[in-house]
Amino acid sequence: MQLHQLKRKNSNKKSVSVGRGGKRGKTSGRGHKGQNARAGTSKRPEMREIIKKLPKKRGYRFKSFQERPEIVNLSLIENNFSNGEEVSPKTLLQKSLIRKKRNKIPAIKILAKGDISKKVIISDCLFSQTVKDKVEKIGGKLQ
Repeated sequence: MQLHQLKRKNSNKKSVSVGRGGKRGKTSGRGHKGQNARAGTSKRPEMREIIKKLPKKRGYRFKSFQERPEIVNLSLIENNFSNGEEVSPKTLLQKSLIRKKRNKIPAIKILAKGDISKKVIISDCLFSQTVKDKVEKIGGKLQ
């Protein structure tokens, strides 16, 4: 026996070129003929049809670029500040009660949720009228 007389034990497997795509053969899972069997056609989703029929709402839909102040309640000041201490954005940041926004100390607004019994000096902060009344009643200062 010589090299040119050798034969394979198993012959080459011929692939059936039917259906073109997928491993399902013949129609490749697309059924017989019709719009859905053709290549390159995509049906519009029904949801898109509904959305297209709705009127577009006008006006601004983006997030406002106005920066809103961070809110701090009186109860938080009561728990974290001692008598005669100053409450300002810097001191609030040092005590980790607020975070920086875009590497800046944000504006602070103090709201009257909770009670206060300590005389504190509030500076460089916005505050509500009830906060003003509560703090001045105790003897604190607002600057």
